[in-house]
Amino acid sequence: MKLPTEIFGDVVVVHTPEELSEEQTPQLASWLTSLDRANVVVDLNGTETFDSHGLTVLLDAQDNLRLAGGDLRICTSNATNRKLLEITHLDQSLEVFETVLDAVKSFT
Repeated sequence: MKLPTEIFGDVVVVHTPEELSEEQTPQLASWLTSLDRANVVVDLNGTETFDSHGLTVLLDAQDNLRLAGGDLRICTSNATNRKLLEITHLDQSLEVFETVLDAVKSFT
């Protein structure tokens, strides 16, 4: 899986696909931990649907990036995605930002 990315210094922003379900998550997990930077922002604004597999891959990626000396941030202004993160209480485990710029700045 190759996803659109942007580089901001030591932070890479990954723009996720329209759907994050069981079919896409193994590739996403590998992609997130194979990047040449350990500080990653996952931009969920392009994702319309995701399930528990998508949520799990975000938590697993956060754990793996932290072991590598980095971290994971989430960016989404999509109200549905934000609500899903709140309902599942993942917004308490993952740092969620409204904009990509805010998420990138949080690493400094």
